[in-house]
Amino acid sequence: MNLVDTSGWLEYFFDEANSGYFSSPIEETDALLVPVICLYEVFKKVNAVADEARALQAVAQMKQGLIADITEDVALSAALISLKHKLPMADSLIYATARAHGAILWTQDDHFRNLPGVNYKKAKTG
Repeated sequence: MNLVDTSGWLEYFFDEANSGYFSSPIEETDALLVPVICLYEVFKKVNAVADEARALQAVAQMKQGLIADITEDVALSAALISLKHKLPMADSLIYATARAHGAILWTQDDHFRNLPGVNYKKAKTG
């Protein structure tokens, strides 16, 4: 299983410099895990930058993968991950979801750079 974090989805949807890096895990929907927190973050950001129609299109594409709810086990695991690795809440929930499902986390978010089970690509800046 693959899990693309919010930074990867936004890179892909806005066709930014690293979009190609994320295209394979995103387009292989049979092996794609999508945490509900990523739905929230992507919908909010795309709506703010573009409009609600485009945000709904983005969410529709994301929903082609397996949607992962925040369970009690994931929430508690995320809290421990946050304490250990100093990750913000959303990132902890995303990482805990990946771990709970044995998924590889694809990201360009520096918070995840040295964690096990992470495919990290440095963000390209303009």
